Amino acid sequence: MIETRNRAVVANRAGIGLRHPHLPDFLAAPQPAAWLEVHSENYLASGGPRVAALERLRGDYPLSCHGVGLSLGSAGGLDRAHLARLRELYHRLEPALVSEHLAWSIAPDGAFLADLLPLPYTRETLDVVAANINLAQEAFGRRLLIENPSTYLQFSEADWDEADFLAELAHRTGCGLLLDVNNLYVSALNHGADPLAPLDRLPLAAVEEIHIAGHARVATAFGELLIDDHGSAVAGPVWQLLAAVLARTGPKPVLVEWDTHIPALPVLLAEAERADFYLSEVKHAPG
Repeated sequence: MIETRNRAVVANRAGIGLRHPHLPDFLAAPQPAAWLEVHSENYLASGGPRVAALERLRGDYPLSCHGVGLSLGSAGGLDRAHLARLRELYHRLEPALVSEHLAWSIAPDGAFLADLLPLPYTRETLDVVAANINLAQEAFGRRLLIENPSTYLQFSEADWDEADFLAELAHRTGCGLLLDVNNLYVSALNHGADPLAPLDRLPLAAVEEIHIAGHARVATAFGELLIDDHGSAVAGPVWQLLAAVLARTGPKPVLVEWDTHIPALPVLLAEAERADFYLSEVKHAPG
């Protein structure tokens, strides 16, 4: 059963990922960030200065917890110990939003692969992922948001494309969608597709959070490849795609991700301010 609790609400504003280099700035003085997102696995310890700092900040900034290690695509099911640790964390922090990736990262022998690996969008995969999502939602007592991945290959066997697979998943489990606009753009360009095309079939009514980030361009023997590295400012076409998404969803919480080559905090806050501009345009759009 999904529990009902009084949780802080993430406003339809731009937030930023809380990264360790910026922690002293947040602890020293209030920052113009509407909300913060953290990677769940960085806070699974029962104590220590990092956890203490987050517990202090959660009183001033609504939180979103973004899991990176649950491995929802694991055919052997979820790691119950890891699931229990996440449940304890979410019970303690009461984040407004909780999310995970549509991917797998744990080998059949239990080895953690430290990567978010792609899934074939087949009926068998749907059964596995849906069962794992239902188990996680039951354990957490809340709706789980599922993030669309960046992809660099396509499987020859598939019963759906990504947009229709996510729609089936949301229908079967009641999960929400964390729509990563940068991933949407990266995947489309890597596969020679139109990034706008999936918007007509994605379950946009289930979107509760949006991610934007920078990406890298890498030359390969087969042509240019876009890599979702979160290591630079958001690219112009991704901002344009964000505007197209918001025109369909209406205002939603938008997170600016910047995980590598992390800049000074004012640079990241400026990206969030730009995202807030796009959100304000939606609010004031006619009709």
